[in-house]
Amino acid sequence: MSRKVLIVTGDAVEALEIYYPYYRCLEEGYATTIASPSVKKLQTVSHDFIEGMETYVEKPAYGIDSHIAFADVDPTQYDGLIIPGGRAPEYIRLDESLPKIVRHFFEEGKPVGAICHASQVLATIPDLMKDRSCTAYIACKPDVVACGATYIDESLHTDGHLVSGQAWHDLPGFMREFIRLIN
Repeated sequence: MSRKVLIVTGDAVEALEIYYPYYRCLEEGYATTIASPSVKKLQTVSHDFIEGMETYVEKPAYGIDSHIAFADVDPTQYDGLIIPGGRAPEYIRLDESLPKIVRHFFEEGKPVGAICHASQVLATIPDLMKDRSCTAYIACKPDVVACGATYIDESLHTDGHLVSGQAWHDLPGFMREFIRLIN
């Protein structure tokens, strides 16, 4: 039986952090569903660094269709969860259905992959993040610490069923570890 993976995201998701995991999961033969606040074509963005700037720049990237709204997700139907970064986490975390979805994966010990700004979503379940450890984009370190977790300053980190990565350039290791956990 094929594994089922849920990816939760929204507009302004980092393009590489949605496309790479989505196609990598399909390549593994997993039934992969993209969920967002509402079913729509999501606008992805490309984050990159320019010499001399202290932060990243953002440019519009590709569109990608979501398949299901958060309110309609039954998390019991999925074997693993991926939360991409970009700016999407800062607003999808406000959707009242999302913390319930994420909570299910933690309570059931199912694999969770969180990369870049995904820690902003993990901060919605502080009781389940307390005393855990993860990495994230450095600007999200305060979110990790605020929810009671320990920030690990490494490009990739695994704590039980949670694999975390700092940014899109960590995707090969991030997906390799997520796939190891789900299999």
